[in-house]
This record gives sequence, C-alpha cells and structure tokens, in this order.
Amino acid sequence: MNVKDFYPFFLSANKICINSKKVEQNDIFFAFSGKTFNGATKALEAIENGALAVILEDPNFQDLSKNIFFVPSTLQFLQDLAIFHRTHLKIPIIGLTGSNGKTTTKELIHAVLSEKFKVQYTLGNLNNHIGVPLSLLSIKDFHELAVIEMGANHQKEIEFLCTISQPNLGYITNFGKAHLEGFGGVEGVIKGKSELYEYLISNHQTILVNENDPIQREKTKYYLSKITFGTDESQFNFDLIRKNTFVGLKYKDQEILTKLTGDYNFTNLCAAVTLGLEFGVPFENIKNAIENYEPTNMRSQIVHKNGKVLVLDTYNANPSSMAESLKNFSQFEGSKTIIMGDMLELGNESETEHLALLNLARSLDFDKIICVGSQFMTVSPENTFTTTQDLMQELKNNPINTTNILLKASRGIALEKILEVL
Repeated sequence: MNVKDFYPFFLSANKICINSKKVEQNDIFFAFSGKTFNGATKALEAIENGALAVILEDPNFQDLSKNIFFVPSTLQFLQDLAIFHRTHLKIPIIGLTGSNGKTTTKELIHAVLSEKFKVQYTLGNLNNHIGVPLSLLSIKDFHELAVIEMGANHQKEIEFLCTISQPNLGYITNFGKAHLEGFGGVEGVIKGKSELYEYLISNHQTILVNENDPIQREKTKYYLSKITFGTDESQFNFDLIRKNTFVGLKYKDQEILTKLTGDYNFTNLCAAVTLGLEFGVPFENIKNAIENYEPTNMRSQIVHKNGKVLVLDTYNANPSSMAESLKNFSQFEGSKTIIMGDMLELGNESETEHLALLNLARSLDFDKIICVGSQFMTVSPENTFTTTQDLMQELKNNPINTTNILLKASRGIALEKILEVL
C-alpha cells in the first residue's frame, strides 16, 4: 500500500486512531508496535469495532478483503500520509515551538483566531514525531487555519517536524534551560529551536518576533517578512497590567485581563493578540476570547480548595520556567508554601540547577519550602521527599496551613496527585 492509493480511504474516514481501545465507527487504526507488544494483533478487533481500515507493519496480519494493509513502517506511513495531506491543504498553518509557554500560547492563539475562523490546533501534547502528523491529519476541509505545536528535546527534531507541518508562519516563544541533556546545553537549545527560523526563512514564510527577546531579535534582524511586537519600533506594542494575581495587557487605551497568573504569560498573551490583530479579528472579539479562557491543563492553573489558593503548574518544569514561577508566586499576598519537584532531562547540569533553584527559593518570601524527588534529595535532604507518594503520606498527618500553595515540577513527578490530600 502506498500513500497516494490510501489517501481516498483517509478522506472518507472520521479520524486517525492509534489506540485500539478508542477505535470508533469509520476510523482508521494505525497499529503501532513496541518491544513488548504487537499492535497488529488488534487489527481484526478494530475492524469489528467499526474501523474503516487498518495500517500495520506485520505482513502476517494483512487482509485486503477487510482493508487491513501491510506497510514496512507504521510510523513512516503516518508521517508520509501527513505530508501528502499537507500538500492538499490550502490554509495557513502557524507553527509554534519554544522552551516554555508553547501550549498556553497555542491555546490563546486558537481562542483568539476562532473568533473569526474555523481553526484546528494541536490537542493536548501531540507535538512530537507522532503527534504532529496526527494533528495535521485532523485538519478537515472546512478548517480555515491551523495552529501546530512542535516540541523537541534534540537538535534536528524541529527541522524534521517543519518538513511535515510546512508552516506558513512561525513563532518561538523563548529559549530557556529545557532538555539540556538532549540539546547539549543552552546553546544547543537555541540552535535546535532556531531550526524553525531556518525553515521559514529558506521557504520565504513569515516569522512572528518578540523584539523584547534579544535572541529572537538577533536571529531575525535581516529578515523582512516578519510581524513584530514588543519595542517602540515594533508593529504592535503592549503594556503589562496586573490585577490581584492575574496578568493582562493594555493595547492603546484598551485593556485585557486574563485568568492566568505570572508575568511570564505576558508575552504569550502578546503573541496571541498580535496574531489576532494581524488576521483581522476585531479587538472586542480578541478581548472576549482571552478573558474567557481558563487554563485547565496544569499550566499556571489557579485552583481554589478548602479556603486555599493553589497554583497548579505541574505539567512541565525546567530551570527557566521554575525560576519565573517562584518569583511570581513570591508576590502573592498572604502566607505561602512552595512544593517543588525534580526538573528532568538536565543531564550533567542537574545538580547545579537544582541547587541554584533551591537557593533562589530560600531568598524569596516563602513560609515553607518542600521538595520532592531524587535530584532535590541530593542537594538538600532536609524537608525533601523521595516521591510524591511519600509527601502525600506526610500531608495526611501534617496538613499545610498557609493560604497559598504552589505546585511546580516536571511531569514525571506527578505532583498534581497531592491535590487529593490538600
């Protein structure tokens, strides 16, 4: 089976599914396999559950009479199908990457542009070599715009994802200390994320630039096809505003206040408003979209529970985002406890970065500092718990009494489970 011949099946299908348990009527099931399982064994079950077709990489399970097709590589076929589909799409695609704020920015942009257009966007964290093809293949003929998030922890990954998504406009949120182990340090992060710039420039596409970021400004200074915000010389200028714990912006004489906490969300907000204005969305619609957006994805999410204000930011963490979260939380009124979990994928920099973060926390105005994870245990065993479960047991007997609590950690620590006992 080749992509061109299979494309009519795709066009008549409801959606692509890679989980046999979630196959519905008229889906196409891609049977991925791993070291301990063979997805092809679920092919017949998928057909019986209503799948229109199955793609698998085990020839023993091929059955053309049931639209069960063998290909040498399920992953390669998925990526090739996404590229083939992309060539048939005539809509603008906005590509996003960066060390911090990708998902929040994506969701804000989607909310704003949806006020005027039918917009498809990356759902959840489908931003890798499997997720980006799935996101592209979810774009239907009625969509007018798409926002595709691209994640990476090694160089050349963004370059590859660009060849699949082929963005017409791109934005890098920032360059921070994320995935240092895979990228080989901060300079490697900058080089890896800048692969989006390289694609856009070489293909004469548009770049969205935050000119308050010296790296973004330097990387794009000779490129003319760009949309800018930030400095007085930029096309769009915004002022930061705050109300209680929430952040917003002022554009000319009009204000927008979000339900997001943290000054670090200001540039995410600016990017969304800039694109809204650039694409002709009326300001009142932009304001409506952003003020009604509520984070529910463990990213700068405010949770009120038992008279306490919880800042739930446990989806991801790196030294850059962690430091910004701590600084922002230190400005909250009332008593404050921080619960910090390990930052993962820092390689040889891990001990240094965890110690630096702990020192920063100690210098700020917190009533209590609690740490979770083996990395924090290495640099400071005092008031540190090896696992989230260990901390949960402690909190059952000794609850936290402060008004405000920040939970911040890498996803692998699963710090959000603590909500059960707070």
